[in-house]
Amino acid sequence: MKTYLLLFILLNYGFAHEYDSVDGWLHPPKGMTHIGNGHGEIAIDSQGLIYISVTSGDKSGIQVYDAKGDYLHNVPNAPNDFHGFLIRHEGDGEYIYGATLNEQSVVKMTLQGDIVLTIPANKIPDQYKKNNKGKLGLKLTSVAVAPNGDIYAADGYGLDYIHHFDKKGKYFNTFGGRKAPYNLSNCHKIFIDHRYTPARILCTNRAKRNLVHLSLSGEMIGVHAKNLRRPSAISFKGDEMAVAEIEGRISILNKQGDVISVVSLNDSKYKGNRWKPEEWKDGIVGSPHGITYDKQGNLLMTEYNKYGRVMRFDLAKTKE
Repeated sequence: MKTYLLLFILLNYGFAHEYDSVDGWLHPPKGMTHIGNGHGEIAIDSQGLIYISVTSGDKSGIQVYDAKGDYLHNVPNAPNDFHGFLIRHEGDGEYIYGATLNEQSVVKMTLQGDIVLTIPANKIPDQYKKNNKGKLGLKLTSVAVAPNGDIYAADGYGLDYIHHFDKKGKYFNTFGGRKAPYNLSNCHKIFIDHRYTPARILCTNRAKRNLVHLSLSGEMIGVHAKNLRRPSAISFKGDEMAVAEIEGRISILNKQGDVISVVSLNDSKYKGNRWKPEEWKDGIVGSPHGITYDKQGNLLMTEYNKYGRVMRFDLAKTKE
């Protein structure tokens, strides 16, 4: 396995992040050259197993890999349209929470594939599902779960509302949207930011190229980071976070929302999900869509790519 040391950008800080890009680390299911259409998320469970949502292909659904990148199995019953999902440890085990892009539902399931909760679209009041022409505008893209178990679903490809449910799936309220003070536009994915007390919602407000903080009860707190390259997903490590930016960049931001280093940068013209395997370059991202840290501080990123591309960047060292 070859590694390629990436250049990083140090922006007037007394420390830096260096990562090694690990080439060829992921081994697709037997008989497949690539994993299949990627338009989803990546997450890691408490045992270090890697879960990747794949929206089409012979092994669509959620594929599971070990830490070495070897394919193990698919999660039984997992939808093949999970756009955003997370893995959450609860008192009785670990659960996958996801938003289905086609069915417009929120699903909670065990890692073994048992579905324990489904929140259908009809739980959301009609007034938040129709556009100004009266047509259905709901397109759920992401789920976040608060410390108390409350569930939030983002309508990131629809009307940019965030819908709030209790842990049993009972509808509570809706907030956000495109009007002031929220000004959301392509509220792509949402996350719980535990770096603050109380915890907050952090939204990748992709079309506005920023990150937005909201309280758990729905009040606008403010713009957290600006001038990003259409942020798609976030993963936290201590006070820092990695941001997958679909226009060809992975950045590390501090708690103040400043970019402190860049893990990978691609200044080529954005091609959406059409980057062909022969165009891929080791260590150079195409269209980052989902991202996660592992326990060692390494980064794993899945792209918006119709063939399916998952990249790994191992933390080399930190300089003081």
